[in-house]
Amino acid sequence: MSIILGVDPGSRITGYGVIQCQGRHQLYLGSGCIRTSSEDLPSRLKQIFDGISEIIRQYQPEQLAIERVFMAKNADSALKLGQARGAAIVAATVAGLPVAEYSATQIKSAIVGTGRAQKSQVQHMIQHLLQLPAKPQADAADALSVALCHYHTCQSLVSLGGKASIRTYGRYK
Repeated sequence: MSIILGVDPGSRITGYGVIQCQGRHQLYLGSGCIRTSSEDLPSRLKQIFDGISEIIRQYQPEQLAIERVFMAKNADSALKLGQARGAAIVAATVAGLPVAEYSATQIKSAIVGTGRAQKSQVQHMIQHLLQLPAKPQADAADALSVALCHYHTCQSLVSLGGKASIRTYGRYK
């Protein structure tokens, strides 16, 4: 049995999703968004760090999976996204959690079957896969998809006998 915290980082809204995995079954534990309120970036990063730290205390995950930064047209936005990601990663490492990262294409492929899936498709599949009564908010659905992608990737690696790898930081228990 394993509890995975998935994070979809953002400097204004950071989505999180927590699942419990046992064998081939995944159970939804919780999800939501950390919405930062301050205009200055250092204060927003602290809110993300504090929010992820509280989620870790509440759910006691064993692993954290996070979306990798992609380079968009706006370099400033990519830098802020990277800093938000860093705040979440530091919260995980302070708590002693190993951190795995995945690209948006890897995540969408694992959940929807195509790396070019729309947000609405991800929401629909997350609702279906986790048997939720309604579609989760978009950022929370993205975070849940990161957690599910990590679980499925780890299961695939076990099946392959560890012949492939994922990019991780920290140790797996």
